[in-house]
Amino acid sequence: MKRVRPSLSTECSRLREIEGLAGNVFRSIGMEWIADSDPMSVEVLEHYARCGRSWVAVDESDRPVGYVVVDVVDGNAHIEQVSVLPDYQGRGIGKELLEAVQAWAIETGCPALTLTTFIHVPWNRPLYEHLGFVVVPEDEMQPGLRAVRENESRIGLDPMSRVCMRRSTGIRVTVES
Repeated sequence: MKRVRPSLSTECSRLREIEGLAGNVFRSIGMEWIADSDPMSVEVLEHYARCGRSWVAVDESDRPVGYVVVDVVDGNAHIEQVSVLPDYQGRGIGKELLEAVQAWAIETGCPALTLTTFIHVPWNRPLYEHLGFVVVPEDEMQPGLRAVRENESRIGLDPMSRVCMRRSTGIRVTVES
């Protein structure tokens, strides 16, 4: 039985390990440079844990096997990183992590979940579409999401290989005039 809980700041080295191992799957599609990228730093992961924007999926021994961290971008819960150990992929763990983010987003009043992902990687865009995410057209992107895309481009991600996606939480936000 899978379980998701908030991450602990003492688990950050383990989360780096998970991200590194999960990234190795990119080697199978010729994206070694992604696999060779450094995981998030312990300091950054500790910050997410302290802010309550990091969750882990754990095994029966309460050892993390996957994690997700979230920023708030344009008032939405923006999935900054989600990684699952290769031996645990394909078991719905990523979906459970996203459900934890969805619950947090609803609790904090975020109208949507957003993320950026690779267009042509089989376990990226198609998976998120299966989970109810839709592509955000370029002309509908808010300033924060545009800034995320610009930052990705600055660190070497080809903007033509990436897409922004969104899934509503069902919360309606009203703007007072």
